[in-house]
Amino acid sequence: MNKTVLSLKLFGLYMNLLGTALVLVPNLLLSFFRIAPTHEVWVRVAGVLVFNLGIYYWFSSKNPTKSFIQASIIARFFVLAAFIAFILIGFATPVFLLFGAVDAAGALWTWIAVRGEEKC
Repeated sequence: MNKTVLSLKLFGLYMNLLGTALVLVPNLLLSFFRIAPTHEVWVRVAGVLVFNLGIYYWFSSKNPTKSFIQASIIARFFVLAAFIAFILIGFATPVFLLFGAVDAAGALWTWIAVRGEEKC
């Protein structure tokens, strides 16, 4: 398995686990990050979306296309940029940097893997 495929597969697994936690035990997950508990449905809706994105990553790892890989790198870096903006304008607390950092780290890993494989 090449490094690009591995990065997509593991990021998909991370998204599936995060999405599952947001759907099934959102307040437990939120408490780890000192985010107030909620009974709103929106955190669970976000969990479904995150889980579904994980499915896309997992299945794309079976037959990765250059366009999906490029889009995933851009999108994951955008998550960090958006979360930084949310923090700066007061919509979110700095703990959101952790989630953004995981996305950016995954994007960086995929980008480095792609570059390494292009040189071969």
